[in-house]
Amino acid sequence: MKSLKSQYAKARKVLPGGVNSSARFNHAIGTPFYASRAKGSRVWDIAGRPFIDMCCAHGAALLGHGHPAIDRALKKAGKLGYAHSFETEYHEQLAHELCELIPCADRIRFCSSGTEATLHLIRTCRAFTGRDKIIRVEGHFHGYHELIYIGGQPPASAFPRNRTQPYLESPGMPAALADFIIPVPFNDEAALARAIAEHGHEAAMVILEPVNFNSGGIQPQPGYLAAVRKMTRDAGIVLFFDEIQSAFKKSLGGAQAEWGVTPDVCTIGKAIGGGLPLSAFCGRAEIMDLFQPVGPVQHSGTFNAHLVPVLAGLAFLAEAAKPGFYRRLQQLEKAFHTGVDQIIAQHDLNLVVPHHGARFNLLLGRTTPAVRYEDTFCHDRAVMLELLRGCYERGVYFHDYGGGPAHHGYSVQHTLQEIGEVLSVLEDVLPPLKEKLCRR
Repeated sequence: MKSLKSQYAKARKVLPGGVNSSARFNHAIGTPFYASRAKGSRVWDIAGRPFIDMCCAHGAALLGHGHPAIDRALKKAGKLGYAHSFETEYHEQLAHELCELIPCADRIRFCSSGTEATLHLIRTCRAFTGRDKIIRVEGHFHGYHELIYIGGQPPASAFPRNRTQPYLESPGMPAALADFIIPVPFNDEAALARAIAEHGHEAAMVILEPVNFNSGGIQPQPGYLAAVRKMTRDAGIVLFFDEIQSAFKKSLGGAQAEWGVTPDVCTIGKAIGGGLPLSAFCGRAEIMDLFQPVGPVQHSGTFNAHLVPVLAGLAFLAEAAKPGFYRRLQQLEKAFHTGVDQIIAQHDLNLVVPHHGARFNLLLGRTTPAVRYEDTFCHDRAVMLELLRGCYERGVYFHDYGGGPAHHGYSVQHTLQEIGEVLSVLEDVLPPLKEKLCRR
């Protein structure tokens, strides 16, 4: 019989760490989760054991697994011979639909991943402004490339120096790249004003996640995004919303529509491909038209906007536009958060579960939501691993992000009964951890 451990031993011989993405190693179970198949809201491991999936491809599987609309898109792509590395009418159709939905989008370009999307859009913002530096918000994540994987999520030990010596988040990156990064705290208008006053003449952009899903689910305080919009506009700095995660989780227009603040440019991804690799970057025409062949900025790639995910993207939008789609997600959201809040209150647990649409975070050691990145340092990673392990042992899969307070969620194919099962598991797992949660 196959097992996670035996597959891990085989995979490690040919794949570093047995995985093709470092974050796929699950510290809570001691191996990666090797899946054999997935359907709807469920995923089966290599031994054939079923789990309720509360990862949902890190937010990409908002439609759930094996959705019929995506199956039809895949079959259509096959009939068309896949026709990759060509433009088709379907590319224009998907672009047109997205430009109608996303407030900032006059023009749009497609790529495969969020990391690619931020890389190319950062380059264009620099070309547009003629400036090189980036004002970035602490705790926010914008991909794994050298242009921005600096100063975002420093460990607590390095945090005191982060605003003077931005933290390099991986070895192998030249230290000189940190000179281009200006970290500021989230939800701090005064700090941003000071950064702009000091560096506005050399800053190309302010980049942020409207909802900080990657560090405790921190939401913008009332008026913060509008203040950022005004300050960047007044200073002639590009405002860049990274909506790779927030797009489509609550509405078709993304966080910028929900908060009523329109950036100059944004990235979107995860859910847009219906579970297939598709991301995009979009924005004002005068910025986006800097890309060749209109302007001088390069953005090319053999697999940019492959026909298969483009057709899946059209299928996703068609499903998401149906009247019952977001109504269904809202029902699941209400059921889950009403239930988990009751568990927390009944057992007087020191954790919060912030949420926005179909994604949420588990932040341990607090009884009030975090406002800034450093507010998440109360989170105990070892206790988080215990929590995730307990859920795993009971048939609920929450993905592990190194024990951190990252995001989880559900799909439109989850049922209210399954949400009830997840709550029942949390009712079993959380109370025994009570004494291990510090109060902040």
